[in-house]
Amino acid sequence: MSSTVITNIATLVTNDPSLGRGLPRSGASGSGGDSPLGLVQDAAVVIDGDRIAWIGESRKAPATDNRVDAGGRTVIPGFVDSHSHLVFAGDRTEEFNARMSGRPYSAGGIRTTVAATRAATDAELEANLTRYLAEALRQGTTTLETKSGYGLTVADEARALRIAARHTDEVTYLGAHIVPPDYAEDPAAYVELVTGEMLRACAPHARWIDVFCEKGAFDGDQARAILTAGKARGLHPRVHANQLTHGPGVQLAVELDAASADHCTHLTDADVDALAGGDTVATLLPGAEFSTRAPWPNARRLLDAGVTVALSTDCNPGSSFTSSMPFCIALAVRDMGMTPDEAVWAATAGGARALRRDDVGRLTPGARADLVVLDAPSHVHLAYRPGVPLVAQVWRKGVREV
Repeated sequence: MSSTVITNIATLVTNDPSLGRGLPRSGASGSGGDSPLGLVQDAAVVIDGDRIAWIGESRKAPATDNRVDAGGRTVIPGFVDSHSHLVFAGDRTEEFNARMSGRPYSAGGIRTTVAATRAATDAELEANLTRYLAEALRQGTTTLETKSGYGLTVADEARALRIAARHTDEVTYLGAHIVPPDYAEDPAAYVELVTGEMLRACAPHARWIDVFCEKGAFDGDQARAILTAGKARGLHPRVHANQLTHGPGVQLAVELDAASADHCTHLTDADVDALAGGDTVATLLPGAEFSTRAPWPNARRLLDAGVTVALSTDCNPGSSFTSSMPFCIALAVRDMGMTPDEAVWAATAGGARALRRDDVGRLTPGARADLVVLDAPSHVHLAYRPGVPLVAQVWRKGVREV
């Protein structure tokens, strides 16, 4: 292993206030105060192997084997995208076009992708997955979770997870995405399949279990049965919760200690209180609201209540076909009440919390050396210059990959 120092960093985002200015106010997300980001000006970072070895002022940087000049750019932790659906085939351009012409979104559109995914070969699914992983990496995403959910048979769900596990550590079993057409007349039998034979086939390839707890998908009782069965097989829960309507998803997520409740668009005061009092992260997915013209989640309400908030892309072919975390940051700042600092924290450290990881999402000694060099003097430019490709370099596990 060799060591590398990156020097002449205008602003370094560490997500550790003990290393730089800005102390977080109450709440795990660090809402308010100067900054939750632990900013270091005129900074340097030392990478030793695949880990961060040292953080500090550029003039104090120790000698290393290699030296890289950041040229007065900003460095942030690699984005942690904790919610995506990338094992799929087919295209839903016509559905998107129709929806933008006035047709409301519903969960039924998933069935189109299910049919295409079932018909695809393993090679086609893997090629599609690696294409979008590479696309996300070019935009600064160094940790990415992805799910099954477009097969909905034992064989197709298991193969989706096997393919995903070859390319990312964060793999989620989502057999409970919708009730497939072949079980439309007997959803109870499908729940039995998801919690039985399908779970046994899929559990060895996944870390997480998820359920779409929503009208038109799975109700609270069904979701509880699915998540409880997953926990018994060693999978930790995540929940698609309260996206289209008010429902039991958020409360169930907190009750079962789910790592995250994702979407959180329609919340009661009790839902917000439950999230604030538990360890479940509220993962907000503004790409979905952008692509469906749905109401925006109220991030400000959650942050002010002390809820830990993450941002993610929800990249999928139907309701949020973007792999761009910078785009989601800009949406969160413009339309969801987040400050630029809060949005950057949510897209890095927040995503790590949603995956219960402490080795990514921050730049501190001992953390994984995942970092992004922005062609900008400040991280604020991610929201200030929306749509502009600011990612100049991406380092993952200590190696420059972009």
